[in-house]
Amino acid sequence: MFRKILPLLLGVIGLLAGAGAGYFLRPAPDAAQQEAKAKPAEPDPALEPEYAKLSNQFIVPVMKKGKVSAMVILSLSLQVSKGMSPDVYNAEPKLRDAFLQVMFDHANSGGFDGAYTDGSNMVLLRSALLEAAKSILGEKVSDVLITDIVRQDS
Repeated sequence: MFRKILPLLLGVIGLLAGAGAGYFLRPAPDAAQQEAKAKPAEPDPALEPEYAKLSNQFIVPVMKKGKVSAMVILSLSLQVSKGMSPDVYNAEPKLRDAFLQVMFDHANSGGFDGAYTDGSNMVLLRSALLEAAKSILGEKVSDVLITDIVRQDS
């Protein structure tokens, strides 16, 4: 009986010895890996954007055959660099003028007709609004967010 147990016992001892040697002789992790495991990377607060909500809604008439057929009401916010919200509010009259011109052009080209919230229509409108915002604020603004949009047919 001892002859049958001895090979099994030696196999188990060899397995345990190999696992122990592998555990104690494994390479040490580099300092960067240890630091990454110790604490997760936090985003730099200086690089986080802030959002400046424009104070009033935009009201855009949709014309058909010389008459107002609908009204589109939008609310916008601008994504700007940290600490740049006061610049947005100081330039708000100029921004509103530029945004209204973009929205009137969009309405006149049929952008608010039919499925006006279709992805391609919204992309065109957002990119035109972003271009107008950058013409006034420069690279301080990184995105224009349409936070509300509604169309009321007459």
